[in-house]
Amino acid sequence: MKANSLQELYVEQLQDLYSAEQQIIKALPKMIEETQSDELRNALNEHLQVTQTQAGRIETIFEELGEKAEGEKCKGMEGILKEGSELVKDAGDGVRDAAIIAAAQRVEHYEMAGYGTARTYATLLGFDEAANSLEETLEEEKEADQTLSGLAEELNVEALEAGGNGAGEKAGQGTSRNERAKKSTTRSKRAA
Repeated sequence: MKANSLQELYVEQLQDLYSAEQQIIKALPKMIEETQSDELRNALNEHLQVTQTQAGRIETIFEELGEKAEGEKCKGMEGILKEGSELVKDAGDGVRDAAIIAAAQRVEHYEMAGYGTARTYATLLGFDEAANSLEETLEEEKEADQTLSGLAEELNVEALEAGGNGAGEKAGQGTSRNERAKKSTTRSKRAA
């Protein structure tokens, strides 16, 4: 669709977001199935329900606009989900949850960019109720990202402990976490 006005661009962005949400609703159960951490599984299950609500909000906005929600498939989300699926599939058991979080956060960041843009367009076009709904969704996406970041702090350490640091350790060149922390602190002091 060629957009010739901000209104048309707004509708296109909403259709893109709706397609993205539909793809996420389809992909999340597969991701949840691969999850090993109960906390991560619960967070993803909760976000699946939130995502369904978000798709409903977009449908309501389309009803108010008198437009249809269905548009072209969101190729951006399709690519992010495909890449995430491959990352999770290729991840060993010890690092799978870390891979799931990495994939899920890419999804969240894409959505935050899309919802922020759509909210701004709605505000400029005078669609205050839609802008409020889009802002609510944007805040939910930020909250989901923060939850994932919090889980990552624990699960990434578990992944490190489960798999070491990779090839260097296999060759007997691994370093302890304390040594890595000291090197990081030294680099930070030099940079300052």
